[in-house]
Amino acid sequence: MIRQPSRHCTVELQAVPARIGHVRRIVSAQLRYWRLDALIDPAALGVTELLANVHRHARPSKQCTVELCVLLDQLTVSVHDEDPRLPRIRVAESWETCGRGLALIAALSESWGVRPDGSGKVVWFTLPALTTAPEEVRAVRGCGEPLPQEDARTAAGSHIRIRGTKVG
Repeated sequence: MIRQPSRHCTVELQAVPARIGHVRRIVSAQLRYWRLDALIDPAALGVTELLANVHRHARPSKQCTVELCVLLDQLTVSVHDEDPRLPRIRVAESWETCGRGLALIAALSESWGVRPDGSGKVVWFTLPALTTAPEEVRAVRGCGEPLPQEDARTAAGSHIRIRGTKVG
């Protein structure tokens, strides 16, 4: 069961193909719980692309953290990995079968970026979340603030850890 009433959810995983579909379902369920159904498809597509990049490029490990955070009228989806190399958009030739992930992120999102973070990096994108009620806006803390841990558990049979926080 996923319990994240605060509009903040973190999923830790190893970015291997079998886990990416599972995280996509977690993201979809979390957005449905937050009543942000209109964001499910772009958020799931974006997180799939970012996790595929971690799987393909991240070194030394494929360990990463996916974070969803709703603040005011915006959903921020970010993926942190342990590889310090910063990705860049490139123009893929029509015959190439890969190399379009960040261009896709840029096209589907309101904004996106990448920043160094400790020994790794964070790649993030934002989507408009205009369904947040004013009373919820006052109750939500900033995405960058340290948050107490309410729930940490490992999904049965996998190495995905979900954390959420309760505000108030």
